[in-house]
Amino acid sequence: MAIAGSPKKIAQDVRDGFFVVSPPMLRQYTPQDMKTVLSNLAMVARELRGEVIPLEDVMGLKRRNMQLSRLNQAEVIIRSHCKKRRIPI
Repeated sequence: MAIAGSPKKIAQDVRDGFFVVSPPMLRQYTPQDMKTVLSNLAMVARELRGEVIPLEDVMGLKRRNMQLSRLNQAEVIIRSHCKKRRIPI
């Protein structure tokens, strides 16, 4: 099944906590779809790391770290699912 909507928007929703990646959800995606989502997750993470947040802004740093954590967790889940199902990515 094709990705519904923009893959970058999905990655941004994962970053913001509106969309959760889980193995049952990944069954509907083709290997090419998963590659596309992985590349967009990496792109959004790169953009997030590029933001400059002052060290005095503790809540801003905490928010950024939480967003990076969500993106990393989604990437780990996708890679684990592909490895388990022997899907080359």
